[in-house]
Amino acid sequence: MFEKVVLVTRKTRLSDLVVRFNTKKQAKFYVERAGQDFTGFEEEDDTYRRSVDALRAQLDVGLPVQQVDRSLVPTFLFTGKEIVVAVGQDGLVANVAKYVGDQPLVGVNPDPEHFDGVLLPFLPAKTRAAVQRVLEGRGHFRQVQLAEAKLGDGQRLLAFNDLFIGARTHVSARYQLRFGGKQEAQSSSGVLVSTGAGSSGWLSSVFALARGLTQQTGGTPGQPWKLGWEEARLAFVVREPFVSRHSSADIVGGFVTSKDELVLESRMPQGGVIFSDGMEEDFLTFGAGATVRIRPAEQRARLVVP
Repeated sequence: MFEKVVLVTRKTRLSDLVVRFNTKKQAKFYVERAGQDFTGFEEEDDTYRRSVDALRAQLDVGLPVQQVDRSLVPTFLFTGKEIVVAVGQDGLVANVAKYVGDQPLVGVNPDPEHFDGVLLPFLPAKTRAAVQRVLEGRGHFRQVQLAEAKLGDGQRLLAFNDLFIGARTHVSARYQLRFGGKQEAQSSSGVLVSTGAGSSGWLSSVFALARGLTQQTGGTPGQPWKLGWEEARLAFVVREPFVSRHSSADIVGGFVTSKDELVLESRMPQGGVIFSDGMEEDFLTFGAGATVRIRPAEQRARLVVP
């Protein structure tokens, strides 16, 4: 059933700096000149490299192992016959999950002292047993609902945590919003659509802001929306909607299902974008006249759990 193991790794802060400044010595000069301790960069890099080396030894399960950097994942050809192993942080698992379909995805925490590891339930030393259980058909999985944004021309973007629809810069985003049988023209800081997995992240910060403001002004603070990771619905909020002669703020949030989609039509002549999971380079252009339909994706992430 499975033909190989794909090991997805990421560049450390130090390796990124070496690429930028050509040598480790130049990277150290830059960091220390900025008043930071270079030792932390070196220790982080060393810990990650040792974890990857240990992980490769653990993945000797009789299948070829192909190591892929996270930057190549969007263009990597997954055939559906791979077990995918992503070695942290949590954001790496979230971004890989959008491209691997329903193939088993094993999240590995290379540095539990520094990474929370919500999506990284395995340490390198425990990974072999997890992969072996999947190969033997005894794996345990958590099916995580993804979000889908689809443009009228067929372009499609998935999100593990959330989608952002708005302007690339800090100017106001202008669009026509349709939801729940109603529609209105809006001007805001953008629209945030969250999955259950992402509802404790960016979405929760919106509620933290609303709660703090209502407490300071004597209002009644609302409770944040919490969705199960497996729930086939999404939550959306309009960030900082502005009321004017040409824009309203009656539709500011709700739950999106397959039967009750969220539809937006761009009125931004330039700079309109849709990006997922905080990755601004992973985006769709959302210019004037473009329409996007947002709903729970049919595809789900299949995370391997203990």
